[in-house]
Order: sequence, then C-alpha cells, then structure tokens
Amino acid sequence: MKKRFAVPSVVVVGLLIMWFVFGGESTDEIELTATPQTGEFVVDVTSSGELRAKNSKEIMGPQGAREFRVNQLTIQRLIPEGSIVKEGDFIAELDRSEIMGKLQDAQLDLQSAESQVTQAQLDSTLELSQARDNLINLEYALEERQIEVDQSKYESPAVQRQAEIELDKARRQLAQETKNYKTKVRQAEAKLREVEAEMTKKQNEIQKIRELMTQFTVSAPDQGMVIYQRNWDGTKITEGKQISAWNPVVAELPDFSVMESATYINEVDIQKIELGQTVTIGLDAVPDKELTGVVTDVANIGEQRKNYDSKVFEVIIEVNESDSLLRPAMTTSNKILIDKVDDALFVPLETVHAIDSLSFVFLKDGASPVMQQVELGLMNENAVIVQRGVSIEDELYLSVPADTSGIRRNYLGESITQK
Repeated sequence: MKKRFAVPSVVVVGLLIMWFVFGGESTDEIELTATPQTGEFVVDVTSSGELRAKNSKEIMGPQGAREFRVNQLTIQRLIPEGSIVKEGDFIAELDRSEIMGKLQDAQLDLQSAESQVTQAQLDSTLELSQARDNLINLEYALEERQIEVDQSKYESPAVQRQAEIELDKARRQLAQETKNYKTKVRQAEAKLREVEAEMTKKQNEIQKIRELMTQFTVSAPDQGMVIYQRNWDGTKITEGKQISAWNPVVAELPDFSVMESATYINEVDIQKIELGQTVTIGLDAVPDKELTGVVTDVANIGEQRKNYDSKVFEVIIEVNESDSLLRPAMTTSNKILIDKVDDALFVPLETVHAIDSLSFVFLKDGASPVMQQVELGLMNENAVIVQRGVSIEDELYLSVPADTSGIRRNYLGESITQK
C-alpha cells in the first residue's frame, strides 16, 4: 500500500507548488506605499572632479617660436610624470627639425645680404671713381677756357666775349658736377647703410634662432614634482604630441600646500551654484578620506567637453585641508551644499503628482485612496519637503492607484469633494 500511494503523493505536492507559483494569480496589483520622514533635509549637487594645485610654477618650452612662423612644437622625449626634479634638471626635448629649416633659410638670406653689401661697395667705388675722374677733366677744361680768355685779349671783342662765355660755362659745369659728386657720395653711403642694415638684421635673426634652439631642451626652473600639462580635450601631453607655440607650457611644478578640485556642472544645475558654498569632497583613491571645501570660481560661459552630452560649466572648489595624500589628477567626488533645513517633513518624489498645475499625493484612507493637495518646499534628487497637506502618520502611494474613478480630492484651505 505504501508503494502504491507514493507516486500520487509526489504528484499532488508538485501540483500544489505549481498552483502557488503559477496558478495563484490575482487580479489585485501590489501597491507600494511610503510614509513621510522628518529630520535634516539637504539639497546638494554632486559631481566628479579632479585635484590640482591652486598655485604652480610653469615649465615653459621655447618662447618666441611664433616670430619665426613655428606654431606647433612636437615633443620627442619626456621624463615620467610625477618625477621629483631639482632646478636645472632635464624635463623634455622638443623636435628641432622645423626650426632648423628656418635657420637654413636665414643663413641663405644672410649670404644674399652679404653679397648685396659687397655689390653696393663695388658699385659705389666704381661710380664715385668715375665721378672723380670727371671732376678732374672739368678742372682741366676750366683751365683751358681760362687760357683762351687770356689769349683772346688780342682778338676782337666778339672772340673775347665768346671765350668768356665758354669759361663761364666750364666754371658752372665744374660747380654743378662737384655738387653732384657730393650727392652721389651721400647716395652711395645711404645705399650701403641700407644693405648693411639688412645684413645685420639677418645676422641677428640667425642669432635669435640659435638662442631659441637652446630652449628646445626644457629644464626645470625649480625643484618639485613634474605634472604634465593637459591638452584642450583633456588628454595629457605625451611623447609625439604637440604643444602650441602660443602657450608653450610643457609641465608645471605644483605647490601642494593649497589644492583645489576642478569639476564641471551641467547647464541645468549651474544656476544653483554660487561662490562661497560649502562642499564635501571625497577621494576615489582613499574612500575613507573626507575633506571639505568652498566654491571659489564659477565659469560664466559653458563649453562642450568630451564625455558630456550637453554644455557644462567649470566650477573650482578650494580644499580647506592640507594633506600629504593629496596629489594632482586624483579623482574627487564633490557634494556641493545648496540648501539645508534642519527639521523638515519630506516625502519621496515618486509620491507627488502634478495635476492642473497643482501638486497632489495619494493618501491611503482605509480601503480607498484619497487625493490630497500639498504645498511643496525644497526638492533634491530623491525627495521633496511638504509644507502642508500630509502628516507623519500618513501612508502615501508611490504610484497612481490602479483605480482612481470617483476618487475624493482634498484641497488645501477648503474641504471639497469632487467625483
């Protein structure tokens, strides 16, 4: 007998289990509720950021490269970030190929300028030599005209007059050519000064390029820890990357005594951020470490940054504490305190519903719910303060009840029931 009823018993148990799991369906939906809470209510904006030193000394690359139409500087070698250096230690080596091309061009220009100086000297020597010979010839011609005048005193008055005219012409020609010679001397000197000035300019340009080339080996201006500069897109400078000749900062030596967290706030929350607001700062690298800070700067203009869907605004938070654990580029979590109420009654946001520009909650009143108008106060990401309309004992629906037909509505200031 025992064996005969063993199998049916197992079947019955299995059917019961299946009925409870699959067959016990009910048309009544489970409705979740919550009760109001009291206590401290905090409104804050949370964002991630990155530590950096408030003050630092910049390590600069070549300054003046733009003068020679070099706009980008390529990094060939870098020491590891975080290295501790002393003044004068090697930091980076920049590619000199482009500036070397500028040097070669300048040297060719210098050779051309030197040739022009030599040519100007030869031209002026030849021209002035010819002018001097001409003056000597004119002096001889004047002397001949004078002799003719002296001999013409035995001739007729007409011959004498002709001789005097020729003498006067020779005298005036000599005076004019003497004046012209002085002018030619000044012209030759001016032209020579011009080409010599151009030659000096090319010489100075070559000297500047050579001095600039020495700056392509970047050294530490002081002792400290090397932190490399970030590019516009947030990436750090590495070997093979380029830096702008307009702002040739390769790295910086941070002052760890005062640190700050740079964070970016979306355009929705930026209206809540003000100078002087207090901040609670956490370190991802040291989870049990909590710091405090204060908002010291809020950007006026938004920017589109990588990994952000919308425009964001940079916010700078100065860290109040000084700690040896703090290092640049550490990731921070920043909780900016917007407002705080010490003793408030608040409910989850899911319990509040907007109908006809009014705010309502659904109260559990026995077997049937009631729509209760509420007056709201401060709101944060999860909850909202209720100024009037509910009490600590009320039980609120977290969603709209399944059946709201004929539900009673209670309005603040008056007792009205609408069907």
